Amino acid sequence: MKISVITFFTLFSPFIIFGQNIIEGIVTDNSGTPIIGANVYIEGSYDGASSDDNGKFSFETSETGTQTLTISYVSFEAFKLTDDVSKMKNLKIVLRDDVNSLETVTISAGSFSAGDNSKISVLKPLDIVTTASALGDFVGALQTLPGTTTVAEDGRLFVRGGDAGETQIFIDGIRVFTPYSPTTDNIPTRGRYSPFLFDGITFSTGGYSAEYGQALSSVLLLNTIDEPTQEKTDIAIMSVGGGLGHTEKWEKSSLSLNASYINLAPYIAILPDRNDWQKPFETASGEAVFRQKIGDGLLKVYGAFDTSNFALTQEDVNQPEGVRFKLNNQNFYTNASFSEMLKNDWTIFAGGSYTYGNTKVGIDESDIKDVENSAHFKLKLKKRFSNRFKLNFGAEQFVTDFNENYDEPNFAAKLGFNNNISAAFTEADIIFSRKLALKLGVRGEYSEMFKEFTVSPRASFAYKTGKNSQLSLAYGDFFQQPENEVLKFTNDLEAQHTQHYIMNYQYSANNRIFRAEVYRKQYSNLVTYNEAMPDVNSIFDNSGDGYAQGLDIFWRDNETLKNIDYWVSYSYLDTERKYKNFPIEATPSFANTHNLSVVAKYWINDWKSQIGFSYQYGSGRTYTDLNEPGFLQKKTKGYNSVSLNWAYLLSQQKILYFSINNAFAFKNVNGYQYANTPDSNGNFARRELRPAADQFFFVGFFWTISDDKKDNQLDNL
Repeated sequence: MKISVITFFTLFSPFIIFGQNIIEGIVTDNSGTPIIGANVYIEGSYDGASSDDNGKFSFETSETGTQTLTISYVSFEAFKLTDDVSKMKNLKIVLRDDVNSLETVTISAGSFSAGDNSKISVLKPLDIVTTASALGDFVGALQTLPGTTTVAEDGRLFVRGGDAGETQIFIDGIRVFTPYSPTTDNIPTRGRYSPFLFDGITFSTGGYSAEYGQALSSVLLLNTIDEPTQEKTDIAIMSVGGGLGHTEKWEKSSLSLNASYINLAPYIAILPDRNDWQKPFETASGEAVFRQKIGDGLLKVYGAFDTSNFALTQEDVNQPEGVRFKLNNQNFYTNASFSEMLKNDWTIFAGGSYTYGNTKVGIDESDIKDVENSAHFKLKLKKRFSNRFKLNFGAEQFVTDFNENYDEPNFAAKLGFNNNISAAFTEADIIFSRKLALKLGVRGEYSEMFKEFTVSPRASFAYKTGKNSQLSLAYGDFFQQPENEVLKFTNDLEAQHTQHYIMNYQYSANNRIFRAEVYRKQYSNLVTYNEAMPDVNSIFDNSGDGYAQGLDIFWRDNETLKNIDYWVSYSYLDTERKYKNFPIEATPSFANTHNLSVVAKYWINDWKSQIGFSYQYGSGRTYTDLNEPGFLQKKTKGYNSVSLNWAYLLSQQKILYFSINNAFAFKNVNGYQYANTPDSNGNFARRELRPAADQFFFVGFFWTISDDKKDNQLDNL
């Protein structure tokens, strides 16, 4: 029996030995550096090994024929080789960086992200309501970022030498046609929309994506919350009014409602300002967001309505009795969007918006009524071919119907226009490695009014210079139709044009962010006219041009100083342009050469309080002194404002909030108004254009009732 067993193993052992295959090779990264500890194995088997200190691996397998060998390591893309196992010898495996990792370079030129889901956020949505100078307005918070200009009497976004009409705002990717409440001279406007309904903000100061158009300077993208975390009710009682919000959740849907009422009459009765109010500012507004999961997709419907009115008499150097002004406005905006991940890594997005605006203005004996109906429709598809290549393309339509009735005792006119713009865009994201990325896009637009087709190429490039730093470059062409105040008089024009050149350096590590950006904007085809204000007799053309160039610096740090979060923004702007009624190229009156913002927030645990500080400085702005030769040849003194706030936690869900803007009552001058005719000595009288009030005080009580009994309206308190 023993001889039989020995004979059996002697006869068959060669087949057992020769049935084993040896798989061996080396694993490195792109630079040839060995990767230690890479996992190497044959799929569907227990055969495998790890690479050694030299990146080498070797193991035996009994598998035969065609098999799949997988090599993987953290922060690298898995490598798969399918071949006959007998050929898997002397393998040289090069693993590529996993471009989905947090260390991958991001396109950052011209863009500030504010959202908890962003790789790098310079602001958080909460900053909008905790920044002392913002007064709960998202525009006010963004005005503390570099690239913006301090125009305190206006309240809108002025970006890198562009006027406020050059910035467009989108909610969930859909255009907002009337984002600001109407107002009158020297009284700043506010954004219409509540910051509590948004969880992501991207503010692009230039070089933005080919997906967006009709903006010469910048775009502001607001994204509503996809899925609320819990049901809750928010109650606000303020010195200027009140607010009520509620969120309801169901299994696959949710609804958020927000309503507010503001009336400045009690405030002005206690603290009168420089205006003679017949009816102080009053507004009522409401917003709603409905969300519904449909399969793997999400439907969101957003709606907002507000109505406002006021009447006052304003001082005027040409009218001793002042100018009587009254305004009544109703505005409705709604959009709906649906997005879904399809098969084979396709994503679809479809959405549309509708805006209705009705504004009635009375100026002395003149009555003006504007009615705007506008719509935006968009369809977008995105294909992810791999982690390294994604393609985005779509089409959209903009429709505007604007009508104005102008009536005064000796003149009446009916003005208006219909404007249809068709657009298509495509853009590719190409990620070569974790260090190198490229975004290439092009946008085409056709204006039915102008019978004009424009093409806008866009390109952005980013290179990672270190573990926590990167360099970005961006170029783009941008076109925009003239504003309603021009189009209602003429349609014999062309689109206005800019070209952006941007270089950006960004460092982010240990809760600190540093950004430095230089840029150049070249304007052409700007609209000009031959009157102080455009009217039916004005001569319009596109002979205007100009430039804007400068440096923006941003630093934020919430690590170095215990319980203190702060940021510093500085902008240098050099700009001149010839547009509107400018006789020569000049620096416009809304442009400051130097802008500085310092914002700090300090949490005092023993006081259960957050103390906020905000300082804003803007160097003098140009104005025309009619008593000396020249145009926009003088500058006002610099703008200074220190704002303070205090949020006190009465209990976990009850907050008492105090703020004061321009706490030290700096005597800021926004400009000068000159008399239409000189006096007997040939001098033109003038008056200072001062803010309606040097200071603004605010007191509010905010109460949240939520499921977890922890949430409040300043989430981190």
